Amino acid sequence: MTYFELYDLPVSFHPDQNVVKQQFYALSKKYHPDFYINESAEKQEEVLELSTLNNKAFQVLKDPQKVLQYVLTLKEVITEGENYTLPQSFLMEMMDVNEAIMDLQFDPDADKTEQIKKQIIDITRNLDEELAQCTQGFETLDAEQQTAQLAKIKDIFYRSKYLHRLKQSLTKLDN
Repeated sequence: MTYFELYDLPVSFHPDQNVVKQQFYALSKKYHPDFYINESAEKQEEVLELSTLNNKAFQVLKDPQKVLQYVLTLKEVITEGENYTLPQSFLMEMMDVNEAIMDLQFDPDADKTEQIKKQIIDITRNLDEELAQCTQGFETLDAEQQTAQLAKIKDIFYRSKYLHRLKQSLTKLDN
């Protein structure tokens, strides 16, 4: 059972957060282990599994980044340990950022650090806008259109992950 099926929602990059919360609370009450204390061991195990599934579903569906990864995995667009090749143009742009971060490791400079942070924020903002355009109305597309959109969304997902690692590198410099 997928998280969307559990919450009776269509597969979407933008699940209705009100429904997500309502379903989480309703299922939390329904599958609370304390209500099944006098049931058989099998029934208690089943309820515990459903309670765990509900908690995992809520953790994923309330977080846009986790929803993105979950839907891409569900649609079998990304796989664990996949070795995705980022576009050459993006890698060239990131090479300059990486070099600047490496320079800062040996020669700290608060102004340069702020410039790089701003550059990464701008790139991230552009990616977020591109992602929003690709995911809005995704459910209404036909299968062929969805396949094409999923390829674009996958690329944005991996570029975003790369930027996240750069942000972590910068954070380490601040510490």
